[in-house]
Amino acid sequence: MESTRTFTDKLFLILKGLAMGAANKVPGVSGGVVAFVAGFYEEFIYSLKRVNSKAFKLLFNGRFKSFFNYINGRFLSLLFFGMLVSYFSISKLLDYLIVNFELYVWSAFFGMILGSIYYISKDFKDWKPTTYLALFAGAAIGLGISFMNPATQNDNLFFVFFCGIISVSGMTLPGFSGSFILILLGNYVLLLVDSVNALYDTFSELIIGDFSFTQNIERMRMLKVLSVFTLGSVVGLVTFSHVLSYILKHYKSVTIASIIGFIIGSLGVVWPWKKTTFKTNSDGSFLLDSNGAQIIKNYKRYMPELNNETYLAIAFAALGIVLVLALELYGQKTRKTNA
Repeated sequence: MESTRTFTDKLFLILKGLAMGAANKVPGVSGGVVAFVAGFYEEFIYSLKRVNSKAFKLLFNGRFKSFFNYINGRFLSLLFFGMLVSYFSISKLLDYLIVNFELYVWSAFFGMILGSIYYISKDFKDWKPTTYLALFAGAAIGLGISFMNPATQNDNLFFVFFCGIISVSGMTLPGFSGSFILILLGNYVLLLVDSVNALYDTFSELIIGDFSFTQNIERMRMLKVLSVFTLGSVVGLVTFSHVLSYILKHYKSVTIASIIGFIIGSLGVVWPWKKTTFKTNSDGSFLLDSNGAQIIKNYKRYMPELNNETYLAIAFAALGIVLVLALELYGQKTRKTNA
């Protein structure tokens, strides 16, 4: 499989990793949708499934090349490289865009989700009572999650490990936003903003030979939290991949119908016209977390007025649809070339 990958294929795989990493960080958007639409979802799941006892036996016996080939290492390494770069580049750009152009960013994502629903469902023909039930169940769960109220921040390491396991679900289950789950668990800012920024600052200081961060109690705490979160994510990623691989093999139609339902349900989270509401004290003042930030309660959604801002937002949604369809065309062309 690896020998057939051209330089262009490898470059696009890194770009897909960038897209997955960025999508995983945006509440309501699932990196798994990127994998599904781009046509490498099953390869991603089955590659992760190969991180098993046989793989570790090869690794511990020093057979590194065999280990690398067995787990489809070139594919996974290029994809995860893209995700890693995304967390320190594209994700920061997205943070800026969401703060300054929130409506248009959400509109683009809304369009991309719509395009994804079309892409995944257009070739699915196995509609029957069980798949319809799976579709509606997936949509109901997705919508139900989008209207839940978030918890408060918790940096207990056992809970952080659990957050890692749960949050990575967005990479393996399309339509299930891991970052939005972190908001519901109350740890989005802690785990995807503060801890990532702490790691970025640490790398910056290490490059110039500054080791003073080792004396910074708060920095070391954040790095410990990030390490435990990362460990939980790895455990969750491998565990989910084994479960999903089995489900895809034995219940593929029901699984795909459920995924379509999840993605439809996620439209409630990425609806562009919404306002963030925050938790308040009994006196009406904002409730703050340990870092002094306002604690999100939920989102208040509304129907927009027809004006220039709304028309521009609709244009961005259309752009999102076009991007997904363009990605689909590229995927079809690639599959025909490799056939």
